[in-house]
Amino acid sequence: MIQAFQMLGSKLSRKIVGMLVVFFVVALSAIGLTLYLSWQLEGVAAAINDAGSQRMRTYRIAHLMSRDAPAENLAAEIGRFDEVLDDLRRGDPERPLSPPGNAEVAAGLDTVEQGWRKEIRPLVADYLVGDAAARRAVVGRYDAALEGFVARINELVLAMEHSYARQTNLLRTVQAALVLLAMIGTTLLITFFIRLVIRPVNELHAGMRRMTGSDLGVRVPISSDDELGGLARGFNQMAEHLQFAYGTLEERIEAETRSLAQRNRELGILYEATAFLSEPAPLPALCEGFLEHIRRALGADAGAVRLYAPDTEKLHLMAHEGLSAEFVASEAALDCSACLCGEVQQGGKPVVFDTVDPPAGMKLRSCIREGFATATAFSIMYDRQRLGVFNLYYRLPHPMSAQEVHLLETLGQHLGVAIENQRLKMRERELAVSEERNLLAQELHDSIAQGLAFLNLQVQLLQDSLKRSRVDEAMQTAGQLREGVQESYDHVRELLVHFRTRVHQSDLDSAIQGALDKFEGQTGIATEFDRVGTAHPLASDDEIQVMHIVQEALSNIRKHARAGHVHVAVRRDGGGLEVQVDDDGVGFDPDNDPRIRSERHVGLKIMRERAERIGGECRITSRPGGGTCVTLSLPADIREKISQ
Repeated sequence: MIQAFQMLGSKLSRKIVGMLVVFFVVALSAIGLTLYLSWQLEGVAAAINDAGSQRMRTYRIAHLMSRDAPAENLAAEIGRFDEVLDDLRRGDPERPLSPPGNAEVAAGLDTVEQGWRKEIRPLVADYLVGDAAARRAVVGRYDAALEGFVARINELVLAMEHSYARQTNLLRTVQAALVLLAMIGTTLLITFFIRLVIRPVNELHAGMRRMTGSDLGVRVPISSDDELGGLARGFNQMAEHLQFAYGTLEERIEAETRSLAQRNRELGILYEATAFLSEPAPLPALCEGFLEHIRRALGADAGAVRLYAPDTEKLHLMAHEGLSAEFVASEAALDCSACLCGEVQQGGKPVVFDTVDPPAGMKLRSCIREGFATATAFSIMYDRQRLGVFNLYYRLPHPMSAQEVHLLETLGQHLGVAIENQRLKMRERELAVSEERNLLAQELHDSIAQGLAFLNLQVQLLQDSLKRSRVDEAMQTAGQLREGVQESYDHVRELLVHFRTRVHQSDLDSAIQGALDKFEGQTGIATEFDRVGTAHPLASDDEIQVMHIVQEALSNIRKHARAGHVHVAVRRDGGGLEVQVDDDGVGFDPDNDPRIRSERHVGLKIMRERAERIGGECRITSRPGGGTCVTLSLPADIREKISQ
């Protein structure tokens, strides 16, 4: 019900509901009238029945009087006659019993009532109070008045029947009118719905079929201002929009095609430049190649790449194309306050301008003297850090779109990343060289420097012996010199072997086996090599560090251990790597041996530094007389990080 009332707010709903309400009220009124008439007919029928019963009661009174019936019976009949007359006069809705419905019935009822009151009832009263002779006389008079009184009752009944017939005809007329009303109402409702609903819906449906058939010029008539009229207006607006869209479809497709072509061109430029910048190249070649790519892709007549030097606060010309020697000479090292390029370096905002109307910050005016009509300047960025500026120059006016400006800004960021990567690689190489030099210095100090110091001392002793002409001491010192020279020579050869060592990928085991074979051939010390488990191979640089640690451990055994047997084991488990070098030599006390602070200290330190460089740990365990064990451990998680 609430939804029905809410729907009344719309025009079409008000029309439909209004028509239905009118039809319902009319139908309900007609049905109510027929019910009332049928109720009246039922009351008239009861009245006719009661009026007819009065004739029978009149004859019954005559019968009782002729048979000298008890007075109580006559009194009861008289009382019943009076009661029926009263009911006929007043009516009884509960039965139902209708009162007189018209003047004819009322007049007949008055006639019957007067005959009863003035003629019949007084005779019955005289009968009840008289003797036998009087009663017989009364019966004679009663019989004489009976025919006339019954005739009056018959006239009343006939008048009631006439009234009944008229009401029956009226009921039939109302029922016929109700049938006619139902037919007319149904016809009106059908016509109403056809005009307000079915026809507009069919027109919309026909319009949609025509539109489906590519007839975009179809329009539907707007026959009302209700909801369906609104749908028709919306359909016409949609058809008009589709017709306009279809009419401009080719233009929009062409515009989108041009836009896609432009975007593909920009992506191609970006991909080509990115692919070039990802290749390793020296910094000047990197800048020159970048400038060549973007100048050719964007049709520029000339260009330049300038890198910023923080120490001098100048922009240095790293690469250029299409510029005269005078231009290059004047702007080889540009102060940031001298021209627009410096402002772009300091502010980071790109500039694109025509030289016929240069900005206020353009002071040198080299672009104007060079004959360029349009000049641009874009920042070279890395992580919000401005590394320099690159320029494109055009001899003819060349306005740049927002997409091209954004593309060049993106290219400047890619160039900044590539420049920073090259700088990081240079620093990495410098750091690697520095570390290797440090290791070389430590190993030279551990071997050659100490040997030369010993030889220097022996030469002094030899000179002293020769001055004092002590030939035996001189010969002894000369022998020690020869041994020292030989030992230094051996150290040099060992260092050369260390620094020439190269381990092929996945060939660490072969390299260790080769080192053990050479060690056994040089020293005569028995060696043994065990391999346990498998794992993904190390990077080649990391394997070289592992080999250097093994060689350093073997060198310490040769120099100090006086061992008879060396055992090397390589264990790979779950991605981890462990290399263990054991000997059965004299050993030492790692905490108290004074040699730890001298000769052996540098070698052990070198091994630990090499292990830390590849993310591992080098442990040395030893005890006097119990040999020495060097263990290199490289956990799996460290190896994964290194490989990544």
